[in-house]
Amino acid sequence: MFFSERIKGILPQDRVLEIGPGAHPYHRSDVLLEKQFDDEKEYARQFGNNEKLHTDKELIFYSGDRFPFEDKSFDYVICSHVLEHVIDLPQFLSEVFRVSNRGYFEFPMIYYDYLYNIDAHVNFLHFNHGKLYYAIKTETPIYSFAPVQKFFYPQLNLGYTDTLNDLLPYFIQGFEWDVPFDIEKTTSIEALCHTQIDLQRKKIQAPEYSVIQLLKMLVRRILK
Repeated sequence: MFFSERIKGILPQDRVLEIGPGAHPYHRSDVLLEKQFDDEKEYARQFGNNEKLHTDKELIFYSGDRFPFEDKSFDYVICSHVLEHVIDLPQFLSEVFRVSNRGYFEFPMIYYDYLYNIDAHVNFLHFNHGKLYYAIKTETPIYSFAPVQKFFYPQLNLGYTDTLNDLLPYFIQGFEWDVPFDIEKTTSIEALCHTQIDLQRKKIQAPEYSVIQLLKMLVRRILK
């Protein structure tokens, strides 16, 4: 999780579920939920972290589509860097909304994968005006950026993350929610990108906000 400071809605008495906590669960989480993988290599690929999870919090594994909890078992749910891995996103979100009334989502935006193309990621996502837009990565022209990815992905693995960290607000989206929202599958790259208002708020001066235009700006900053 990159923007833990955005989690402001947890009340002292709240029971908190964290889905896919990785190696470092959020300190306020009471219960951790992980997907069960029979293949250790696949689990490691999805986990995306060389560190192991060591915790004294309650840890529960599930293998089906339904979470092993009753309706509204929790007051708040944290789901950070999970949605981009989920194959059946509408079903997954319906379960999140079923077990909790409020929560926090965080995920990489399309720009991140256009540079790094993490193979365990299957979705591009953008939350805008109360709706979550998503696209299946393989249904987009991402592989036309393969020469760029062949350069940037090894640099990421080598630990060259300073520029990425400097640009996190542009690469990563994180937000709290307190009411279930709509989800829409899209084939529009523009629906997955920052809007002009987003760019102005983040003080990015760009005449266009297509993925190609913004990536050109990012690449220029990285290479200068």
